[in-house]
Amino acid sequence: MLILCADDYALTEGVSRAIGELAAARRLSATSAMVTRPHWRAMAPRLAAHRGHLAVGLHLNLTLGAPTGPMPKFAPAGNLPGRNALIARALLGAINAGEVGSEIDRQLEAFEKGIGFPPDHVDGHEHVHALPGIRTALLQRIARRYGPQKPLVRVPSDTWAAIRARKASQTKAAAVRMLSLGLAAHADRLGVPTNVGFSGFSSFDVAVPYEEELADALVATGPRHIVMCHPGHPDAELANVDPVVQRRRMEYDALMRDTTLPERIWRPARSADGAPVDWSRGWGPAA
Repeated sequence: MLILCADDYALTEGVSRAIGELAAARRLSATSAMVTRPHWRAMAPRLAAHRGHLAVGLHLNLTLGAPTGPMPKFAPAGNLPGRNALIARALLGAINAGEVGSEIDRQLEAFEKGIGFPPDHVDGHEHVHALPGIRTALLQRIARRYGPQKPLVRVPSDTWAAIRARKASQTKAAAVRMLSLGLAAHADRLGVPTNVGFSGFSSFDVAVPYEEELADALVATGPRHIVMCHPGHPDAELANVDPVVQRRRMEYDALMRDTTLPERIWRPARSADGAPVDWSRGWGPAA
């Protein structure tokens, strides 16, 4: 069994609607939500209704749009830095830990207010949560905030052997693996659960059928494996905020067509108002 997680809930209305439809059809295990986006407040109750069969987590955003509060050093003009600029800062040790930590607190609070529960897991838009400097602030807050039952923090990397066994986006997977070095060990020291195995990197090339990339992502899976995906209904807003547009519809169509997914993927078995996933109990039964 594996977790199939749709990233970017609340990025736009169309992306959120597509993820909700896939969740209702039992084609997803989980989704990660961007609470910094203007759609979050309206979309949060719709997402909460799926918690009975969908793990719901925070998609920490530090690269798109505006932060949820003042960050005079990290985002002096009121806009978050782009991915490449943020990676450069992280590698140079130039992350303002105080400002980033406060923004992480605000995003966790916005998630809890919108859903009514702590997140089942936490990951990052463009994998920023794994970067040096940011990961420390995140893991420390999760360790303090949630007591013995903590959200899973996604480790967006895999073994070199697993990366080589997959054909898709090996360079991207290798780069993110290098940026994530030490994340799993740091989480383990703080008692924060993580996945073991990760895939789903994509070229987002519309000439490549998504079915091929999904099959490739299921090669050499780990014992606690997460596959990320990015389905959505393209809309005008999406084209203005994200380079991946038509490919999202291709992923949605392929996932909706795959009638085997409900039996192949893990899902939580709880009521919509049930407690967060207790990862110490393992993956648990499929719903």
